[in-house]
Amino acid sequence: MTHPSVGLVSLGCPKALVDSERILTELKTKGYKLVDEYGGADLVIVNTCGFITSAVEESLETIDEAMSENGRVIVTGCLGARAEEIKNRFPTVLSVTGPHQYRAVMEAVHEHLPAPHEPFFELAPSQGLKLTPQHYAYLKISEGCNHRCSFCIIPSMRGNLVSRPMSDVMDEAERLVASGVKELLIISQDTSAYGTDFLSDDRGRSGKENHFLVLAEALGGLGVWVRLHYVYPYPHVDAVVPLMVEGKLLPYLDVPFQHASQRILKLMRRPAHAEKNLQRISNWRAICPDITVRSTFIVGFPGETDQEFEELLKFLKVAKIDRVGCFEYSDVPGAHANALPGAVDNEIKSERYRRVMETQAEISRARLQEKVGRRLTVLVDELELDHVIARTQGDAPDIDGVVYVESSGRHESGDFITVEITGAEEHDLWAVPAG
Repeated sequence: MTHPSVGLVSLGCPKALVDSERILTELKTKGYKLVDEYGGADLVIVNTCGFITSAVEESLETIDEAMSENGRVIVTGCLGARAEEIKNRFPTVLSVTGPHQYRAVMEAVHEHLPAPHEPFFELAPSQGLKLTPQHYAYLKISEGCNHRCSFCIIPSMRGNLVSRPMSDVMDEAERLVASGVKELLIISQDTSAYGTDFLSDDRGRSGKENHFLVLAEALGGLGVWVRLHYVYPYPHVDAVVPLMVEGKLLPYLDVPFQHASQRILKLMRRPAHAEKNLQRISNWRAICPDITVRSTFIVGFPGETDQEFEELLKFLKVAKIDRVGCFEYSDVPGAHANALPGAVDNEIKSERYRRVMETQAEISRARLQEKVGRRLTVLVDELELDHVIARTQGDAPDIDGVVYVESSGRHESGDFITVEITGAEEHDLWAVPAG
């Protein structure tokens, strides 16, 4: 029989990608055919992003494209929280829902494209459908966020923090590992706040306990790479660093510092804004010398002075952050920061962005040069004609650097191999298989 077909476009961050994976799994389980072209779909789902202006524009452009190429479109995701705006611009969209509203999405699909009579004609795998390569997967441990950063509207879209029960997280993690996943990328809006919303969890612990550490210890016992993303620098984060020394977690922390100026951080309403982050980073490296610290920063925040920007550059140079992402501040509809005085000129923002990235390139080149001559374990991602593209423990997929390894064709995606680092550039390494 002919099964109704659905296409899905997933935009935004890994958290949105996990939402898309869940929708695809539901569709597959209910008997829908999944297609990757507008023309071959009976309807299209667009999972949008609404975090910053450029992401909103990309989402609106994608909706417009889907409407033009197909015409039967369901909109979901973060931008879907602004349903009236979307419906005003695209009055014939079939449905608009906000983020992680899987049931509402499926109800809209069933309404506009009824499911076949025999669901389960081809069951989805136990770990669900994934949009990542088979050897790594994102594992989302909570939804929402309790913070109210002045530049961010995510809580208005995704709500307050709701941690998944630890048993659910571990069940999913174990299914992923059993399916062949070699690396788990732990994500949420605020990973280190995991469990702080529990009055008591499914194992009887109170919300005051360090559930973040307990979960990290449990994940660290699965025998795969475990990488922590979106970790706010609360003091209790220090407790997971020894697990990195023990090899239970990857020596990697993705910590969104956002700025170095205490005044700017306070205007941003950042949690842990008063923490002594330079000392924290120094302490982490004293415990685990191989730790890789990744962070993101915003330049041109309203009121940011030349002196405060120079303070940020100094922080980068002293902290020697291994991996850095940088954004020019832009107003987001509904964000408190829009009303702050002292808007920074766009040309100044662009210049500050350029200087941050140039400074970081120098730091990254020097940090990577220290790895030349060392033997490292890398995870193979892609195969090329005369080499493979792999990652070290300090490289997250898509956002960090890679290792180009000379290869005789004996390796496969998902293989762990030992290599000797022979060269370094600003962001990437070169290597040969270790003899």
